[in-house]
Amino acid sequence: MEAAGTAPTPCVITVCHWRWVVPELRFLPDFPPSFFQPYDQNYMEKNKIKHMSFHAHLRKLNAANRNAAKNVNALPPLDEPSFAVKKNCDAGHAPYPQSMCAKCQPSAIVLQQQTYRMVDHVEFESAGIVDEFLSFWRKTGLQRLGYLYGRYERYSEVPLGVKAVVAAIYEPQQQPAVDGVELVEHEPHGKTVDELAHALGLQKVGMIYSDLHDDGSGTGKVICRRKAETFFVSSAEIIFMANAQADHPNPCRFSTSGKFGSKFITVIVSGDAEKNIHLSAYQVSNIGAAMTRDGIIDATVKANVLRVRDSTSTHYVPDVFYKYKNKYGALVQEAARPTFPVEYLLVSLTEGFPQQPRTTFRSTSIFAVENRGGLATQDMSAVRKHMDACGGDMTKALSDFHLLVYLKSSGVFSDSDWARLLSAVKSGDVKVLEKELMQNASFQTLSVILSETPATTSSSSGQPSAAAAAAPWSCRHCTFANAGSRRECDMCGLPQD
Repeated sequence: MEAAGTAPTPCVITVCHWRWVVPELRFLPDFPPSFFQPYDQNYMEKNKIKHMSFHAHLRKLNAANRNAAKNVNALPPLDEPSFAVKKNCDAGHAPYPQSMCAKCQPSAIVLQQQTYRMVDHVEFESAGIVDEFLSFWRKTGLQRLGYLYGRYERYSEVPLGVKAVVAAIYEPQQQPAVDGVELVEHEPHGKTVDELAHALGLQKVGMIYSDLHDDGSGTGKVICRRKAETFFVSSAEIIFMANAQADHPNPCRFSTSGKFGSKFITVIVSGDAEKNIHLSAYQVSNIGAAMTRDGIIDATVKANVLRVRDSTSTHYVPDVFYKYKNKYGALVQEAARPTFPVEYLLVSLTEGFPQQPRTTFRSTSIFAVENRGGLATQDMSAVRKHMDACGGDMTKALSDFHLLVYLKSSGVFSDSDWARLLSAVKSGDVKVLEKELMQNASFQTLSVILSETPATTSSSSGQPSAAAAAAPWSCRHCTFANAGSRRECDMCGLPQD
């Protein structure tokens, strides 16, 4: 019993290695007062949460084995899935493929939809970020891919949730076409862009690409191709997404390997049932990423199914099964060979925009976007026009991701001046930025260059100039993607108009 007149001691809950004071649990909105577990099934159903967050899933694993969690010598609760034959087997037999035993042979795979998400939500700081990305398709009719740069933050709508906040889109070198894009194998500026983003407190959080086809009505409506009757994500896209996730592993101290899964997300821009442009965000499940990495599955010509590979003399493929409810409501297990639905490897995320747009980059005009050919040329004339569009306000003009990427590659700034400039841009403090500009010798050099450079007559945010005529175009007869310099189709020989 507490002495009369003394303040009650706050109730402290200790679960595994985490410790909270109950009044601080504000991130669990409307959570039942008698039950504080973020993975509570009743709470998820009540609030229509389809997937629990990754950290809630981790909490659930630890809660199921509390004794092991208290043991400092206990193994971490997570282990990355692997479906390859184990190397260096200690059973005393010849190494694979000469021999294989039960210890080194991977077990059969039973597919179930993943119940948790590594990332719960994707948030674009403003609608203008997506609009500028889509302007390429609106002007050319060709598809486009870009990398999302931003940061991960707490997502309060889901207990222990995580959201990816997108501040900018970088468009790598690519060959656009009506039905997709072909990326350059080694992006020449990829490392530079990553370093620039890191200096600004950002990182590559995912990718976005378009799959848009005008319906021909002239009203801006697009064809709805992705739906339950066809597919939401094709088998080829599953492989593409899984490989991208493998290139961006998620560090995790609760995994035996020090990493688990990936927070790299994919946003697909396509048409919805009302023929409006719609954003959809996805990830491939951790099982799906591991199956792709270990050569278990392949894409097929049928978009909504994946193929299980056959074992060879040098590559063993374990049995794969998937479960589903039949017409009688009974749970049935079926062999996945030769094919199975892609939905078993797909995890959907929510997406949207904040009620109040955020401003990591303060520029009031968008500098010419990189790698767009004749639609947007990046040179000093474009820089001059961008500065003029910002009303001569250098502090706002320089706060543009595309401009910073160009200036970094131009070689105008010394390393020390560049570091000071980025630090000022990152702070967002106008007075600090102005002070840095006045003391920046490299910027003074840039000012002299711009004063002697005429502004261009077009920009990425304006109407396409005569140079845009050199942009790639697709034949309206056979849809073949032709170079902008061609007036007749290389495939069918018919004229462009």
